[in-house]
Amino acid sequence: MPSTLVFPKKALAAALGTLILAGCAVHPRPLTLEQRRATLAADSQVMFNGQTPVSGPITLDEAMARALKYNLDHRVKMMEEALAQQQLDLSSFDLLPQLTAAAGYTTRDNVLASSSQDIVTGQQSLVPSTSSEQNARRADLGMSWNVLDFGVSYYGARQQADRVLAAQQRRRKVVQLLMQQTREAYWQAAGAQKLQAQIEPLLTQAQQALGDSQAIEKQGLKDPLQSLGYQRELLSLVLQLESIRDELAQAKPKLASIMNLEPGRQFELAPPDGFAEPRLAIAPEKMEETALLNRPELIEASYNERIGLNETHKAMAKLLPGIELSAGAHYDSNHFLVNNEWRDAGLQVSWNLLNLLSARHIKAAAKAQYDLAREQRLALNMAVLTQVHVAYIDYASRKQQFEWTQQLNDVEQRILEHTRNATAANAQGKLSEIRAATGALMAELRLYQSYAAYQGAYGQMVATLGLDPVPATVVGHDLPSLEKAIHETGQQWSEGAAQ
Repeated sequence: MPSTLVFPKKALAAALGTLILAGCAVHPRPLTLEQRRATLAADSQVMFNGQTPVSGPITLDEAMARALKYNLDHRVKMMEEALAQQQLDLSSFDLLPQLTAAAGYTTRDNVLASSSQDIVTGQQSLVPSTSSEQNARRADLGMSWNVLDFGVSYYGARQQADRVLAAQQRRRKVVQLLMQQTREAYWQAAGAQKLQAQIEPLLTQAQQALGDSQAIEKQGLKDPLQSLGYQRELLSLVLQLESIRDELAQAKPKLASIMNLEPGRQFELAPPDGFAEPRLAIAPEKMEETALLNRPELIEASYNERIGLNETHKAMAKLLPGIELSAGAHYDSNHFLVNNEWRDAGLQVSWNLLNLLSARHIKAAAKAQYDLAREQRLALNMAVLTQVHVAYIDYASRKQQFEWTQQLNDVEQRILEHTRNATAANAQGKLSEIRAATGALMAELRLYQSYAAYQGAYGQMVATLGLDPVPATVVGHDLPSLEKAIHETGQQWSEGAAQ
């Protein structure tokens, strides 16, 4: 029979050569400067896009709400949680049977023919014959379900569900630490905002007094040693003031970073009047129980323990025989077939007998993983109990230090007041006034730093107890709703509703 299909050898060789050359042409392509600039511009826009603009002085509650809504670390944890949820949804499809559809067309350049041979004489017993067409169309629709795969996938889906819950706990931990950092950074920035306005006039006064002393020294109107000693004290004060100014200048950028505001963005703070005592109305004997019930690390460890238990179940399920059910519908255009359409069903059982040899080891390994997760949870329990006591001691210590710092600041401010009243218009009087003003400024700086540390210890105490700054359900996730929820939660803590 003449051939009905011709393969052009030259074209085939050319196509094969092209594919080989294309494979050899792959080489590293580093990013160009223009590409990096384009990526940087796109990233900069995405980082700060969609944020509610700052319309006025920022309160502590608003700062926390902004950190909760816009902080990039928190957004990463939210995306990790969303990814875990998507993976759970995806793993649910592994529980379904496999449904496979296939269709195709085949052709060949000659007839698929065969003959038979007598096994005794070795002579051909039948003339060559065929039962297949040169061109054929086929279609299949089949469904199969492996009971063993279903069991393994079921335990895998339960593990993924626990991973979703564990991701939620990791996000809770990030939120709690973020609120503690925001609280401390806010009060440091509030102190900087107030003191920065006082430091520049004082620096100007010190520099002016230094210039006057240097002029007097040149004119020889005073003993040189006395003038140099005076200048040394002034320079020491100037260095202290410069150091304070540099320290104050870093406070607001740190807070802006936590709130994810653009670098260099100017904003004002509206802290509450005075230094209110942060209260957490929980009895010390109740703190251990509260922490053990609420700490996200402990809850995550419990989920990891369940994941380990399901890993044991999954390992044992893999040792069982595999039972596969199948059914399908088929079509073949071959006219030699008596039935071009047919349906079939089947049942197949398979079992890897070597699993019997490894069963004990597989079970032991899975149990060891579960035991490890359990011991890690118990170790975390002990660590949390220790952290509770350390955080409470630190909170009480910071409170006492703040009270002493308040008294020191009062003394320094009174010294400054008396010095100004007693200062005469001479160089020595200026030095005394500048020294007293610098001491008063440093005392006030230490006061704000001490209060920020006090607030930070309070925030650390809250985080150690595993308390959430925002309830599980809020009216909305806009800034005003979050700000209101944070404020109400803080009030509940101070009123004893934290348990």
